[in-house]
Amino acid sequence: MIRLDIFSDPICPWCMIGKSLLDRAFESRPEHPFSVEWHPFQLNPEMPADGMDRRSYLEAKFGGKAQAVEIYARVAEAARNAGIEINFDAMDRTPNTLDAHRLIHWAGLEGRQNAVVDALFRAYFREGRDIGDRNELARIAGAAGMDETVTRRLLDSDADRDDLMARDLDARGKGVTAVPTFLIAQQYVLSGAQPVALWQQVIDELAAQVPNEDGAAT
Repeated sequence: MIRLDIFSDPICPWCMIGKSLLDRAFESRPEHPFSVEWHPFQLNPEMPADGMDRRSYLEAKFGGKAQAVEIYARVAEAARNAGIEINFDAMDRTPNTLDAHRLIHWAGLEGRQNAVVDALFRAYFREGRDIGDRNELARIAGAAGMDETVTRRLLDSDADRDDLMARDLDARGKGVTAVPTFLIAQQYVLSGAQPVALWQQVIDELAAQVPNEDGAAT
């Protein structure tokens, strides 16, 4: 297997779009060689612990209402082109995502990371749930097959907080400045939501490098 490390934030719409396109490529190439692992990158590391009103956040981040509307119109168009539904009307808060990243980390220990990442995207972008709320996160964990009670207890503790924050800082120190960022085989970097055709090309090229029974690349 070949490592595919993905740096992402569950409130990043481009991350959700990028994952959807990657999943389609995987579906079209079921023998793909990738072993996927998700890594933390907070878009808003200074976000208050209880989050903030989403409209206020967007206007402050993008320099006013008009700019925010323009930027998210492009997001909405890209989502539609990818066949993805985003319910912007349901999203009224922008959360702090450190606890969501802790949940993704624990899901990885149980082999449920992909399911939890999908569930977080769905909860935030389609259902308008506050994924900074620990009760919501525990319910998401339970629905994904994790122990909801244990997860709630972990969330109420400081378990792995320092580690996740250190990993976020390490990613920034190594040059990750935006998400999604894909690191292939710890060598090759792709930034942004990539089209299905590009992932298919990458998979096909990797498959062509696999030695056959005579030791030659196919």
